[in-house]
Amino acid sequence: MATMKQVAERAGVSISTVSHVINNTRVVSDDVRRRVLGIIDEMRYIPSAVARSLKNDKTHTIGVLVPNSSNPYFAELIRWIEDAAFELGYNIILCNAHGGAQKQTAYLRLLMEKRIDGLVLVASGADDEQDLLVRHEAVPIVQLERALPGLDADLILAGQEEGGHAAARHLIELGHRDIACVAGPADLPRTRERVGGFLRAMTEAGLTVPPVRIVHEEFTSAGGHAAFTRLLADPHPPTAVFVTSDLMALGGLCAAGVAGVRVPAQLSVVGYDDIAGAGYALPPLTTVAPPKRAMASLAIARLIERIRSGCVPLRSMALPSTLVVRASTAPLQ
Repeated sequence: MATMKQVAERAGVSISTVSHVINNTRVVSDDVRRRVLGIIDEMRYIPSAVARSLKNDKTHTIGVLVPNSSNPYFAELIRWIEDAAFELGYNIILCNAHGGAQKQTAYLRLLMEKRIDGLVLVASGADDEQDLLVRHEAVPIVQLERALPGLDADLILAGQEEGGHAAARHLIELGHRDIACVAGPADLPRTRERVGGFLRAMTEAGLTVPPVRIVHEEFTSAGGHAAFTRLLADPHPPTAVFVTSDLMALGGLCAAGVAGVRVPAQLSVVGYDDIAGAGYALPPLTTVAPPKRAMASLAIARLIERIRSGCVPLRSMALPSTLVVRASTAPLQ
């Protein structure tokens, strides 16, 4: 790999002149600039981002930490984060914290060592794991979806509780009364908030939810399949199910097909997240859609503002989720 010294020798100039051409830090004659740039192209010299960061104290790199990048919801969120950052001249380093607090801490340390300019954090794990970040607060941080205790950072939320409420209201308005909830692990905040909204809507409608009608499984299609299998094996199965994840809902639709239960004629299903595959399920899935693109754009805009401006007031904003009605829900027969 070519070095700056080799480029300078080939171009017949000093190393500092090559540096000024690359970084536009001093006026260089057009002839010298063209010669240096031509040699750079010819030798395929790639300037060191680390060296530039040591000089300028900026890498134009943003760290992104998510719970599980294999989950389509987070994959889509990452896509919009990356697009928004790229448009503003920043690259991202993605870390997947799936596996718990120890892995999250290790990746945070790695990101700081890589001299990121800022961090977009989608926290993972239960509340008792979330004091890990405070000692790493060496760069500006924007949190997405939830606030961590003890961390002063900008926060952008998508109403999880409101989304669960809207899903339940939709089913109630269709005439359903025996409505179950298939949810992720009970210790996760997003599970508690989505289930909390569901229960609030049921209470407002004067409906009770027996404990057996709330089934917790992993946030996976296999988890949803297992939960639906249990619910549909009941002698008196529910007529509708709110599922706190589209991945789980897709597994649930498969389980309903295996059990010979027709959706939505015999069972209405509402998911959550509006992943790309939700509209292509059989039948297309009614779901709660968080504003993923808007959240990502706002997070990057606020983070870069803080990177460039230094001390600006911390802000939080809650963006509304919307119910997308498709063919997996119908009035009670």
